[in-house]
Amino acid sequence: MDTLLVLAQSTPRSEDGFGWPLAVFLVGFFLAIAALLAIIAWQVAATYRARMSVARESAYRSLAEQSASAITRTSTDLAQARDLLDRLDARTAEIERLLREVG
Repeated sequence: MDTLLVLAQSTPRSEDGFGWPLAVFLVGFFLAIAALLAIIAWQVAATYRARMSVARESAYRSLAEQSASAITRTSTDLAQARDLLDRLDARTAEIERLLREVG
């Protein structure tokens, strides 16, 4: 703070009381603040994107688990249907044999 006062007192002043070094310092200060705010905004956005990515991956994982469960159920149902069809085929063959013997 003392350096700023010494800098402000030792520089020639314009009509309004501000010198070029002070103006350059203030512009640099505001640019530094703007850069800091931009970096903070960038990091907040990156954190938000990372959280959304984790949520999306979790949803995909849940969907994959549901899909695997549905495939397992379908496979079981298909095996049961195949077994039932085999039994019906055997019964039909038996009925056909009986009809040939009777007919």
